[in-house]
Amino acid sequence: MTKDDPAPVILIDDDSDLLKATRQTLELAGFAVSAFSIAREALAALDRNFGGVVVSDIRMPEIDGLQLFDRVLRLDPDIPVILVTGHGDIAMAVKAIKDGAYDFITKPFAADRLAQSVARAAEKRRLVMENRALREAAEQAQEGLPLIGQTPAMERLRRTLRQIADTDVDVLVTGETGSGKEVVASLLHRWSRRAKGNFVALNCGTLPETVIESELFGHEAGAFTGAQKKRVGRIEHSSGGTLFLDEIESMPASTQVQMLRVLEMREVTPLGTNEIRPVDLRVVAAAKVDLGNASQRGNFREDLYYRLNVVTLSIPPLRERRDDVPLLFGYFAERAASRFRRAVPATSAVVQRHLREHDWPGNVRELAHFAERFVLGLEDMAEAPSPAAAASDASAPLPERLDRYEAEIIRETLGRNAGDVRRTIEALGIPRKTFYDKLQRHGIVRSDFSR
Repeated sequence: MTKDDPAPVILIDDDSDLLKATRQTLELAGFAVSAFSIAREALAALDRNFGGVVVSDIRMPEIDGLQLFDRVLRLDPDIPVILVTGHGDIAMAVKAIKDGAYDFITKPFAADRLAQSVARAAEKRRLVMENRALREAAEQAQEGLPLIGQTPAMERLRRTLRQIADTDVDVLVTGETGSGKEVVASLLHRWSRRAKGNFVALNCGTLPETVIESELFGHEAGAFTGAQKKRVGRIEHSSGGTLFLDEIESMPASTQVQMLRVLEMREVTPLGTNEIRPVDLRVVAAAKVDLGNASQRGNFREDLYYRLNVVTLSIPPLRERRDDVPLLFGYFAERAASRFRRAVPATSAVVQRHLREHDWPGNVRELAHFAERFVLGLEDMAEAPSPAAAASDASAPLPERLDRYEAEIIRETLGRNAGDVRRTIEALGIPRKTFYDKLQRHGIVRSDFSR
């Protein structure tokens, strides 16, 4: 349940006329009411994940209000229970409040009295549920940030990871810049029987062709100019563990041929020797393009793609799971506050709107950096609402709207080019100095979009 959803209320009263009237009162006040005339049926609809308030009459047959309250306490002591009675039993009221009842209301009562009490109780319950979600997110983060999220896509991803982690199946991970592909690879390693082995990561897009073969396959002393001593390659070093190849779409064609043989034969031949060394290998490869699409695959070998594509995991971008943004932001802000030894500032309406409406082209990495700047007080958005909101704000002065629209274009272009300055400048068609001036003016941090 989000903050904007109507708070659920479970209402119990054996008087059908009063039950109907009270239900109408609460629904007019904006609550989502489930009404019951029997406490046993209401209890069947309750569990620890109930995000609302219980309102119950005291005098009822079978299970009375106090007995119901006791059972709710055992289910979850943080569920607010408001008890209603027509008998004005002060001793009963005092005992119920001492035992943890949220409120005690005597009949007859004004409609506003009940609605206000339910509203306060619902807000308390919402905060309890948010704090629980943050704690659970923190626990999940211990195992693999940034796979925090309650959206169905993230739940499916975590479930799939658990299912395949302890197999030796090779995995292809796809996702945008900053979405957490290396985290997925790391989790597959940590949750598997290979966890005692090495987790070895190599970004294929950062190494020139003359270096990548030596890095992957290793070499003997004197294998080439500058090879003064023997070097164990990344593949051999990962034997018994997990080899993570990021940006595999950037792997040179000649290396792809050798990598295909390694995957098929599970053996490696270092440069400068004819010795064949068997490897106990599990490969997790990551790509920021769809290798199954011939137009995006480019020069990447189709046979290598099919060899890697035993299991494919796709990490959804933040813009496709916006409900996870507040949860992630809360976690990142708490983490930053602990790291910088500062209190988490109050979240202004402008920041909330930015969280809600920004497309986050840099995904989780961009959000984490935004949270750090927010905690440090460097993200002053009082006069700079989110670009998406600003661009559509017809009431803003034209220069202000143009500035915000420009900032959105720069962010979008940086995200599309993974933070690469040269490609971004070429796409924008502006000089390098102008580009950096605009970054500074709009408060854009280029590293948020970098891989």
